[in-house]
Amino acid sequence: MQGIKRRIVYLTLFEGLAILITSTSFASLSGSGMDRAGAAAVFSSIIAVAWNALYNWLFERWEARQTKRGRSPLRRAMHALGFEGGLVIFLVPMIAVTLRLPLGQAFVMDIGLTVFFLVYAYIFNLIFDAVFGLPASAMPLPTKTPAP
Repeated sequence: MQGIKRRIVYLTLFEGLAILITSTSFASLSGSGMDRAGAAAVFSSIIAVAWNALYNWLFERWEARQTKRGRSPLRRAMHALGFEGGLVIFLVPMIAVTLRLPLGQAFVMDIGLTVFFLVYAYIFNLIFDAVFGLPASAMPLPTKTPAP
């Protein structure tokens, strides 16, 4: 599966599971009710979907220009770290406002969730690629056959 279909399936599965995990985590960690935690989870998902689309588009453009093809554990880890690092910038203020927390507490909460989601993103991507195959950007280049 490639292109926009791959991205839609990926985002739907990734974010659907993330909303379930995040709403429960936000409620537990902040002492907020499920209404606020659920709202924060949905806002987080909207932000994450927009960032995910932009980040993966940029990452795959970079990846397609690399001479070494494929997705090594290091490349996968760097992908997850880059995505989550950018997400922190967008999520901490939203968490603070939605859950009525000080920025410092929202940051600490987000760091805990970020560590969890680093592992989640890595494992999710391994499973997703195993089920749906690698994207074209990570496929080995065809070998050139010499002309007779």
